[in-house]
Amino acid sequence: MDINEIKKYIPHRYPFLLVDRIIELELGKRVVGLKNVTVNEPFFPGHFPHNPVMPGVLIIEALAQAAAVLAFKTEGTVPDPDAMVYFASVDNVRFKRPVVPGDQLLLECEIVRTIRNIWKFKGVARVGGEVATEAEFMCAIKR
Repeated sequence: MDINEIKKYIPHRYPFLLVDRIIELELGKRVVGLKNVTVNEPFFPGHFPHNPVMPGVLIIEALAQAAAVLAFKTEGTVPDPDAMVYFASVDNVRFKRPVVPGDQLLLECEIVRTIRNIWKFKGVARVGGEVATEAEFMCAIKR
């Protein structure tokens, strides 16, 4: 999926759209997305001016955005424009390497389980095959 199709499934827009492309998608199972990290990201001037590092919470957000695309695609419909996906919990987070300008984040998420409108995912963000961040998180879809 390119960026235009991704935008049909999640409401995020610049500067908060953190998935550039979906390269793998297995409905009901897993998704793999890409985020190209550039020095032009709006958070780098403040985080940190002389040593830019992508904030960990934004890496988790990028994983969640990829997971939201998976959830909506799995449901089989383009979501209503008012549909929102909210974090319900974030657990077992590990930051293993900094993400810096020039990195390409590979965002891998798999569905752990779903109950009605609650989805649990396991996500791993990698740079060059090396784990940068891993987390488990639950999201609620509100319509």
